[in-house]
Amino acid sequence: MIKRYFQNHLNRNFSIAIIWINGGSNFDADGKKGINKVLCSLLTKGCEGFENLELSDFIESHGAELNHEVFEDGMFISLKSLDAHFNKLFPLLDLIISKPLLSEGQFQIVKKSILNAIKKDKENPFNISFEKWRKIVYSHHPYAFNCIGYEKDVLSIRYSDVVSEYKDFNCREKYLISNNLEITENCSKDFDKIKFTKKINSPTYNLSPESRFVSSHNKLNQLIIMLGNQTCSRKSIEYWPLKILESHLSFGMSSILFKLFREKNGLTYDVGVFNPIRKENAPFLIYLSVSNKNAIITFDLLSKLWKELLFSLISDKEIFLAKEKLKSAFLISNQSLDEILQRDLQLISCGIYPSSKNYSFKEIEAISPKDIQKLTNKYFAKPFLSITGDEKICNEIKNKWINNF
Repeated sequence: MIKRYFQNHLNRNFSIAIIWINGGSNFDADGKKGINKVLCSLLTKGCEGFENLELSDFIESHGAELNHEVFEDGMFISLKSLDAHFNKLFPLLDLIISKPLLSEGQFQIVKKSILNAIKKDKENPFNISFEKWRKIVYSHHPYAFNCIGYEKDVLSIRYSDVVSEYKDFNCREKYLISNNLEITENCSKDFDKIKFTKKINSPTYNLSPESRFVSSHNKLNQLIIMLGNQTCSRKSIEYWPLKILESHLSFGMSSILFKLFREKNGLTYDVGVFNPIRKENAPFLIYLSVSNKNAIITFDLLSKLWKELLFSLISDKEIFLAKEKLKSAFLISNQSLDEILQRDLQLISCGIYPSSKNYSFKEIEAISPKDIQKLTNKYFAKPFLSITGDEKICNEIKNKWINNF
């Protein structure tokens, strides 16, 4: 049974329905990494009463959109159309979930498409560096693996494996959210039972610098640097201080990373922070792209900044600015209905009441520089580094890493 939730957003002439299914790449079995990506893609390739082309033609003839995406913790399947057509199209979502065709012919097409995506990923040095980073950070945890899988694994996935996976899929928890009142008239009223947790499962590491370092070598005139660690789940009370730190480091042209690496020194092509929502300990990392000639000085500046985060308090003025930017980011994110519903449904799957009250400005205001420094020392005293680039430069950075971290 799918639990339904309604979010009222006025002045819209279109409707969206999104289903979240618990279990994404974290449910992929060893040797079958990518099987839930294959399954999710195959679900949208036909259902009872509609072959693949018939399904896509029917949806597109009404100017509607059917999308899907797989994450570590689960998968989304969404339908969007004008209100005038929504009631006619909405039953397709239930058919896709409960009565998919799972065509063997479409399975081969989906499998080939995913293999092509995997090969394309390998061409991006950012993807290469991140893959290596999360493998040493998460080790054998499900978050260590790519959501779309790996070439060897996907090649080994048989049609019968996907059929078997669908049987498990049928038993997973599912949640639906929509701005359309008609389809959510009997929506769940359990929001008031959902609470934030104060239980914190923090990673502890006593690994040597060598164990927290990984590199990949290429001949490009570019070096990718990724530095960080796993932190907390979305349900943790530590989530907000880390979001303020992310804002301080990477939000806008006033951010520390932009001013240090772009404005003052003109060093990097790309710089930012990656800190997505996760049910379990989420990654928090700084990423940089820099030319070979600027690689060493960039790493030195990053190392200095990292130590400042550990040993120095962020000023009250900078904390105030970071909080204002964070609040503005949440308000901006509420302008897109797609983004609102997808975010709220992801919160529901984490066991969190999905309303604007979760973005508690009072809670954000109460966070002090000491609160943030406490977390930087908890999570970032023993960070993990992944670099991709010229072998000689990588080795030089490795020596600096061992001596300083």
